[in-house]
Amino acid sequence: MRTAILFLRSLLFTIVMIVATVVWACVCFLAAPFKYNTRFWVTSRWNVFVIWLAKVLCGIRYEFKGYDNLPQGPAILLSKHQSAWETIFLLPNMTHPLVFVFKKEILYIPFFGWAMALLRMIPIDRKRGKRAFADVIRHGKRRLADGQWIIMFPEGTRIPVGQKGQYKSGGTRLAIATGAVVVPIAHNSGECWPKNSFIKRPGLITVSIGKPISPENHTPDSLMQEVENWIESEMRVISPHAY
Repeated sequence: MRTAILFLRSLLFTIVMIVATVVWACVCFLAAPFKYNTRFWVTSRWNVFVIWLAKVLCGIRYEFKGYDNLPQGPAILLSKHQSAWETIFLLPNMTHPLVFVFKKEILYIPFFGWAMALLRMIPIDRKRGKRAFADVIRHGKRRLADGQWIIMFPEGTRIPVGQKGQYKSGGTRLAIATGAVVVPIAHNSGECWPKNSFIKRPGLITVSIGKPISPENHTPDSLMQEVENWIESEMRVISPHAY
């Protein structure tokens, strides 16, 4: 019975989210002529709605830990990646507008990708190889100078709860190239919104933000090692049962 209820709640959530995506994409297109901060605010209301919907229909709540650690100046956020939840949640809940680095194919997703194209994201053309990262640095410097923050997922893909992916140094290479501090983020979203699972489970997601790490006197690998050590240690604090 419990599984059936969770399924029905998840089904309703998915249906409402799809309808909201279509409607809100149209609203975003109407906001296209406005200044960037206005476009960002309008677009991110979809994120706010989906997080609220997940709370109301699926019982997914959240709390912050270490929110005061967020810096004032340019920053690159490097986050644990377990679920789609954090990609939706983090965008409207940081103190600066966020810029995601993602594969350019996402822009081709009907409605969702089209709305994302209105924002100053950094799509990557993986066919360009090493030249693709040169594009990331070039666009990244511009975005940071404009007051946006860049967010990346070092593990590259969603990792099941209790497991660790291979941390790649793209984010720390960008930090060293731009001089921006790195902010590590740990969370346990996969416990409520698991990877490749239709059913969403009620619970409390803890989003833990670490202290900024300066790229000074670091190599990309040593900086990423510090980020990895903090995130994986913090995961054992917020999800001890999973380890």
